[in-house]
Amino acid sequence: MTDPVADKSGFLKMYMSGHPDTLVAYAKWYGKVKEPITGAEMSAIDSKSMTLTCSLKDGNKKVVRVVLDPPLSGYDDVKPRLLEMKALAQEGLGMIKLPILSTLDFPTRAVLTTTFIPAVLIIYTCAFPYYSAWLPAPSSPFASTAPLFAPARFVAAHLPGPFLTFMWAGMMTTHVVEALWVWSLARKHAGNFTVGAGYVLGTLAFGVPVLQDLRRRIQAARIESVMKIQ
Repeated sequence: MTDPVADKSGFLKMYMSGHPDTLVAYAKWYGKVKEPITGAEMSAIDSKSMTLTCSLKDGNKKVVRVVLDPPLSGYDDVKPRLLEMKALAQEGLGMIKLPILSTLDFPTRAVLTTTFIPAVLIIYTCAFPYYSAWLPAPSSPFASTAPLFAPARFVAAHLPGPFLTFMWAGMMTTHVVEALWVWSLARKHAGNFTVGAGYVLGTLAFGVPVLQDLRRRIQAARIESVMKIQ
């Protein structure tokens, strides 16, 4: 199977030859080239990496390979990825400012389908069976023999109690880790305390949909900032 990016590498190399500043930023940031660079050219690109040939100030050449992680999904993924990489490189090198988010955009639909509804189903399964891992006593005020909770009783009867406990513990641990990641992003990109706190607390409660939305907005802001200075 051919590589869809490598198949069009000739055009990409020609196009990028008109953006030497971008290639130099790639080489210095991703290629970790420490020597003074006078120019760079893209000598190869495919879905997994790009190869840059750098012209050094002392007259020598240096070839560096920049890994594209994750790999490009196709040719249509090239432009947004290279723009994002350019913004990240320029941010890291101090050439442009970090994108700042001044509003909180809560991903309601993604939260409902990815986190909220599954969480409700888990609560239904764990809390309302007649004999459950958490509420084993038939006299529990939450226990119910109503037909509505028959599926919950069936699941609880066939799943060991520790499994449900580990499931909840795993979910909460994952949300805490994701919230810490969001906190690290919010410190850099949140325009005010409300936006940062909203994303951190939203991730702590609802997990990955909020994290993904924050990363999407940061990526869009980066690309927009790069497009403005092209």
